[in-house]
Amino acid sequence: MSNTLDRLKALSDKLEVKLANKTETAPTAPDSHPSPSGKTEERPSKEAMPTKKEATATDIGGHLALAESIISAMGIDTKEEEVRAKNIYRVAALYLTLQINEKAPDFDDIFIYKAMNISGIGLKEEDFGEIREGKYCQIIAITYEPDKNGKKKAKNISLSYFGKAEKLEERLKNDIMEFVLRWRYEKAFQNLEHYKYLLDKIKPSDTLF
Repeated sequence: MSNTLDRLKALSDKLEVKLANKTETAPTAPDSHPSPSGKTEERPSKEAMPTKKEATATDIGGHLALAESIISAMGIDTKEEEVRAKNIYRVAALYLTLQINEKAPDFDDIFIYKAMNISGIGLKEEDFGEIREGKYCQIIAITYEPDKNGKKKAKNISLSYFGKAEKLEERLKNDIMEFVLRWRYEKAFQNLEHYKYLLDKIKPSDTLF
């Protein structure tokens, strides 16, 4: 766990790199592909996909408004929580670069999911960054929904599709991993706030830490 957090902190050091250099577009994918449930779902036509120039312009300009909306809604002080704010800005930029907005068009809801994972690329300590041969690479959001008996069950939602994992370019693979890790980083902040709130209900805040 500590090594993973160290990687996240190292990623934040790269935030000074200008977004103008982030010109990655989504990879070419077949018209259909298997979803996490095993069903086939349609891919958008090539005509509907933004060009490299359009994706770059959206990445540079559009992420600012998206990030600021989240920061404002959560009441984050960008001066006191600078690292957290920068992390959200980077999540927003990658959200557009990876075209996750196609399947999850409301960025304000991106952190509602309970968890997020990647199929086709390892994220555990023992297989961090390793490609799983023959697997399709997708970013998977996990939520919980009640079944007919009212019991909550996990539901996987595909937020993006990138084709065979072994065919990913290194830069795209890194962007995919970075998005999921930075999403988890923000969720860690939110979980921390939740537990501080619960502790505050037991003892006055000035005695907690």
